[in-house]
Amino acid sequence: MSVLVRFVVGPRSPRSPRFWVTVLAAVFAVLQLANVTGRDTPDTKNYLSYALSLRGESKHDAAALTIDYACAGKASIARRNQSVDVVRFHGPSPTKRVMAECRHDQWWGVSKRLAAGETAGHTVPFMSSRFMRIFEVRPGYPALLVPFITVLGVKWGLWASSVLVTVAGGVLAFLVLRTLRAPTAAALSGQALFYVLPCGTTAMRPMTEGLLLTLTLAALWGCALVLEGRARAGTWLVGGSLALLFTVKHSHALFLGLCLAGACAVIGVRRGRPRQPLRGLTGPLRALAVVAGCGTVATVVVAKVLHYPSESESLQDLLTAHFSRPDRTRLWSEFLHLELNFWVEWLRRQLWEPLFLTTLVAAAWGALRRRPAFAAFLLAAAFTGVLNQAGHPDINIWGDRLIVLAWLLPVVGLPLLLEEVVRPRMQASGTVPGPSSGTPRSLDEVTTG
Repeated sequence: MSVLVRFVVGPRSPRSPRFWVTVLAAVFAVLQLANVTGRDTPDTKNYLSYALSLRGESKHDAAALTIDYACAGKASIARRNQSVDVVRFHGPSPTKRVMAECRHDQWWGVSKRLAAGETAGHTVPFMSSRFMRIFEVRPGYPALLVPFITVLGVKWGLWASSVLVTVAGGVLAFLVLRTLRAPTAAALSGQALFYVLPCGTTAMRPMTEGLLLTLTLAALWGCALVLEGRARAGTWLVGGSLALLFTVKHSHALFLGLCLAGACAVIGVRRGRPRQPLRGLTGPLRALAVVAGCGTVATVVVAKVLHYPSESESLQDLLTAHFSRPDRTRLWSEFLHLELNFWVEWLRRQLWEPLFLTTLVAAAWGALRRRPAFAAFLLAAAFTGVLNQAGHPDINIWGDRLIVLAWLLPVVGLPLLLEEVVRPRMQASGTVPGPSSGTPRSLDEVTTG
């Protein structure tokens, strides 16, 4: 029967990698329809009001739209929780009550601050002006939101922008792996891992983390291009990613630039130049090190010139519960005390449920074994998540979102570990898993191999 079908229909042509990339992205997007609302966090209000201000809304109108969105999400979660409560599941819906209470609470603080003249900047004063200053220096994500909320409205605009950013992150994971000549199956698994691991869940939340993940992957793609011989495209991609990251969250641009420069130094030392690591690098890697180093210096200088909140201001925000208490006089000693306590408790929790640590070790092994030069950059990018968490040692922040950049190590490293299984099978079947020579020069070449 199968022979007859094959004779009538003809031989089935294999689907192109681009087809499967699109399928994975489409399936992920459809699945996100299950949770259109209820993903927001307290930070979402600040970014959304910033975007509405950029669109031209007045402070009052921006506050009204933002509060309605936040309270609708809170009411939706309350209704869903009540529907599965073993005692109250048959009771009336709490939606109206929660909406009314939420609006009252939000407007009480906002109205008081607006009446007091706190109308400077782009954000609605949901908290003190000192705290809101932290978000005023992050225009990148609000600027991305503007076209989405203008065309689709607040609810669907935020959802669509999150889907786009997360889908782009998965596609970039695929491109990184294909540029490194990983088999198509391994590259597709990297895309899928980005969607199903906590990095995908966090990227879907309307916050800056999605853009941080995606732009960091773009920088890693640039590093992969440099290693594969496309120095100009790679260095421009890394430099552009660092510049965009500065607008999203300048501290992450600082961390990533510093870590990538450090990775170049490690590669130089491994190649036999411990005292002069730059001389142990090839020309393209030397250029990449210069770009990363200049990006780091530029981040510090521009932040100083523009009077961005300093690191001490960030620590005061942390230790005073968003400036709701008096400033700490022994700032650094208290911070270091909290830092030590945090990592002890964090490690205890990780050892209780060691999935994260296990995947990190396995992914690091796969990257170091299969692509040792690129592994330095991958580990550097993942380490920015550790630095970000170290700067905010708050154990109560939802879902370990501050350390989420570390999940990029499993996203890329685990497929490289899988490559040891996939590649022999593909070679036995006579297929070529990656580009035969040189590095792909277009998206078509990358996906089709």
